[in-house]
Amino acid sequence: MTTGSCLCGAITFAVSKPLSQPDACHCRQCRKQSGHYWASVDVARDAIAITGADKLSWYQSSERVRRGFCSVCGAFLLWDVAGRARIAVAMGAFDKPTQTTLGMHIYVAEKGDYYDIADGLPQRP
Repeated sequence: MTTGSCLCGAITFAVSKPLSQPDACHCRQCRKQSGHYWASVDVARDAIAITGADKLSWYQSSERVRRGFCSVCGAFLLWDVAGRARIAVAMGAFDKPTQTTLGMHIYVAEKGDYYDIADGLPQRP
């Protein structure tokens, strides 16, 4: 069981299956919402239990994608594609070390100009 929460603790979650490799998204929307690039891991919907869901607010950022955040502290926690069996969970929201390592960078064509990606991981434009 891997647990996590938002900054204020109003929303907590538990993931019942091992985590896969996370990715880092450098798209304009993730950078604007998080303040930098956003690292997340895809989790099967039936493997995550969320407590405090009444404090979870959703922002519909495109026709297919919505972004979940805490309505109390504003923490960006979830990225959800309609109809997909998995939901992305923010790596920074986990309580303890996750025993994972970053697998790739995505949307690097939109990355900020103030940093370089030099870790040798695969990069998708």
